[in-house]
Amino acid sequence: MYGTVARMKVKPGKEKDLIAFGERAQNDTPGFVSMKVYKSDANPGEYFLTVAFESKEAYEKNAASPEQNARYEEYRALLDADPEWHDGEIIASYPE
Repeated sequence: MYGTVARMKVKPGKEKDLIAFGERAQNDTPGFVSMKVYKSDANPGEYFLTVAFESKEAYEKNAASPEQNARYEEYRALLDADPEWHDGEIIASYPE
């Protein structure tokens, strides 16, 4: 598996919109495996997103698609700034 972790600052009042976006995006994304969104206890408005794909190829194909660009624009509108991305191979996931 392959994926990304993002640190992001969500605009005030947009948390429910972020959750709804994630619910829609998972159904429209080929190769998608899972997504988790964490709300920081320490920093209000700060969230962490993890997304997993079947493979690096599926991740890269999705990232290069016009559909993903449109989804990103919708997602980005919910944030105060660009997210901080950290891509990489998923070497362990529990439960498998």
